[in-house]
Amino acid sequence: MMKKYLCLWTVVMLTALQMHGQVSMTVQIPPVGIMQKSQLWNIVLTSASANPVSVKMVLRLSDAETNQPLLTGVSRTIVLNKGGRRLQATDIEPIQYEYLSAAVDRNTNGLLTTGNYQACYSVVSTSHTGGLIAEDCIPFTVEPVSPPLLNTPANESMLESRLPQFTWLPPAPLNIFNDLNYELKLVEVRPGQSAPEAIQQNIPVFRAPHNKNLFINYPASAMTLDTAKLYAWTIIANNGPRFAAQTEVWTFRIAGKQVNNRADLSGFVQLKKELTSAVINCSGPLQVSYSNLANDKKVQYEIIALQDNNEVVQTGSLSLQAGENLLELALKRSARLEKGKSYQFRLVNSRQERWSMKFIYAPLDKQ
Repeated sequence: MMKKYLCLWTVVMLTALQMHGQVSMTVQIPPVGIMQKSQLWNIVLTSASANPVSVKMVLRLSDAETNQPLLTGVSRTIVLNKGGRRLQATDIEPIQYEYLSAAVDRNTNGLLTTGNYQACYSVVSTSHTGGLIAEDCIPFTVEPVSPPLLNTPANESMLESRLPQFTWLPPAPLNIFNDLNYELKLVEVRPGQSAPEAIQQNIPVFRAPHNKNLFINYPASAMTLDTAKLYAWTIIANNGPRFAAQTEVWTFRIAGKQVNNRADLSGFVQLKKELTSAVINCSGPLQVSYSNLANDKKVQYEIIALQDNNEVVQTGSLSLQAGENLLELALKRSARLEKGKSYQFRLVNSRQERWSMKFIYAPLDKQ
């Protein structure tokens, strides 16, 4: 009896091996692009057997990066005659699918979402001998036909506002994303760098990840954009945590006076957050330099007589722009400033920070 079973098993194995060499498979799916689920079944099977061969097709689709299985599919039984046969989904339906991930569209003509995949195929004999007779694995990538496109600010533009709004257009088609989100990356372009090099190499001045909208407003709390610098920006589209596509890299500048020469500041005194012992002589308009990091539009100021019990002798408001401000303040006659006495100029911003400097009123004799 044992010999009988051994002989039967030998026949089965030899038959399977013989069929394995007589059936070949060629999968015809594009390596990159958008992909419908039905396109996964574009296959050519070639049989060298003189006798008809009954087979089923088995598909296992997985994420190429994580190896997570996404779906399996099993076709109906088909009969292969000698020669080649081109198959599509309609030729092997009904197909029994098992969905192993919610990210896969269950519609027959649904599109696969963006990502890297691996499709593994098996041709299995359905005859009484059974067995695997052909198999193959194909990697492919699903990516949008069109990446996102930058919209505003325009490339190489000069902006009046230091708080620009960035806008862009979405990638296409949208239905290949199940968790479309965007990341804005803004960097400074250093001398000798191209804009793409700056995006790749430099630490971002501002970065906004996982944004669902098609716009981002530069926040007042972020680093103040400098009029003397060139900036580059790009948008990266992701499907969930995974990269999907990226825009071009555009540049812009902030309009305004570029204060690069310290001689321009020679007549202005830098305000300090903490009052120091330094004091200057002032004969006319008070000239101060203030870094508006709080991005205030207007602040209140006061001039205090230090030798007269800190009496406030002049008050008012100052209009500001973002960044560095060179302020020139007329000393009012009504303040009754006295020659040779010490005074403190102080402003308070929206953060309740006090910035100040000290001066001695020293009017010219003709005054």
